[in-house]
Amino acid sequence: MSNYRRLYVPAGTYFFTIVTYQRNPYFANSDNVNKLREAVATVKQEMPFNIIGAVILPDHLHFLWTLPPEDQNYSKRIGRIKTIFTKSFRGNNTLPDTVSISRQKHRESDVWQRRFWEHSLKDESELETYLNYIHYNPVKHGLVSCPHSWLYSSFHTWVQKDGYSSNWGCVCQGKFDKIYYFDKIKNYVGE
Repeated sequence: MSNYRRLYVPAGTYFFTIVTYQRNPYFANSDNVNKLREAVATVKQEMPFNIIGAVILPDHLHFLWTLPPEDQNYSKRIGRIKTIFTKSFRGNNTLPDTVSISRQKHRESDVWQRRFWEHSLKDESELETYLNYIHYNPVKHGLVSCPHSWLYSSFHTWVQKDGYSSNWGCVCQGKFDKIYYFDKIKNYVGE
């Protein structure tokens, strides 16, 4: 049995990486992105939390969340998001016949990896680093050349709030901004 521990901090700010089972690109389909957004909205109503940043890539997602005071249960929220999305995605038959015996035993489908990565943020500097990581992630994975070109990201909201310039990390129009490296956080991101 693995010696796996999570850090739970009431009212904490956390970075998460949640990955699809066997890196299946379920979120390359915009209908599935909408189902995921609905699942997140449902869970936010049931158990409030604040989304600071997010990006949805074809086979994984990253979030930055802050939990309310006296609350530290991000695992329950993520589990609930996975369950709601899976039911919406698969219907009531959430355990296809092709699912391994181990996954059946744990009532897991073939939609999500069993675990997720989390990191509790310590300060504003870390928050900025992880927010940049989230917004640059579609470029890092070669999905787009500039952060503003990826639709499923909080980058656009941050530009509207003047948190980023619209050409942050951009190479459009012959203009080359900066390439971002995130080696310091590689142990926490799950790619």
